Amino acid sequence: IMSKSAQTDDTEIIPIFPLSGAILLPGGQLPLNIFEPRYLTMVEDALKTDSRVIGMIQPQKQDGLYDTGCTGRITTFHETEDGRYLITLSGISRFRAVEELEMSHGYRRVLADYSNYGADKNSVKEDAEMVDHDWESLCSQLRNYFISQDMQCDWDMVENTSRPELLTLLCMVCPFAPSEKQALLEAATEADRFEMFRKIIDMALQSESYHCKGMQ
Repeated sequence: IMSKSAQTDDTEIIPIFPLSGAILLPGGQLPLNIFEPRYLTMVEDALKTDSRVIGMIQPQKQDGLYDTGCTGRITTFHETEDGRYLITLSGISRFRAVEELEMSHGYRRVLADYSNYGADKNSVKEDAEMVDHDWESLCSQLRNYFISQDMQCDWDMVENTSRPELLTLLCMVCPFAPSEKQALLEAATEADRFEMFRKIIDMALQSESYHCKGMQ
C-alpha cells in the first residue's frame, strides 16, 4: 500500500463510483444515471475541477474494491426535473487503486496509480492492430449470443464501427459476470482482450446449449 505522502507524478487522488457489473474502458463512453445524494455531490465536486474525472471501479465482497479501475472525464451532463444527473464518462486510463482514503461528503476516494497504463491515454488505435483477429467468426457467435440474451443489435452500426471501438463497446455493454468484466478490463493488450471476449462468448453459448439440452 502506498501512503499519501508517497504520491508521484503517476498518481492522483480521485473520487470513485463503485458499480458492480459495469466497467469503463479507455476510449469508451459510459452513460450513468446518478440519483444517490452522495454521488450527486461527487458529480458536483468533479465538475468543479479542471479534469472532471471520476474513477469507475467494481466493488468486491465486504465493501472491498478490485485493484483495477478506469478513470472517465465527464463529457456530457444533464440535470433532470426530479434532481437526477444524467452524465457520460469518456474513458481515459486504467489505474491501480493503491490506497483507499478518507471519504469526502460520503463518497469514496482512492489514490490512483497510472504507472502501468501509459499506453491507455493514446486514444488513437488503428484497425491494423486487430487485423489478424477472426471478426467474421466472432460476429457469427455474437448473433447467436444476442438471440440467447434477447438483445437487439444494429448490425449496420457493427459493420461501420472501427474494430477497436467495437471491441470496447461490446466489452462494456454485454451482460457478463462482474469477474468476467474485470478480466476484460485488466487484459494487457487489445489482442488479449479480443481473445478473452471471444472465449467468454463461447462459454456463454456452450452453457446455453447445455441448458437447452437439459430442458428437453
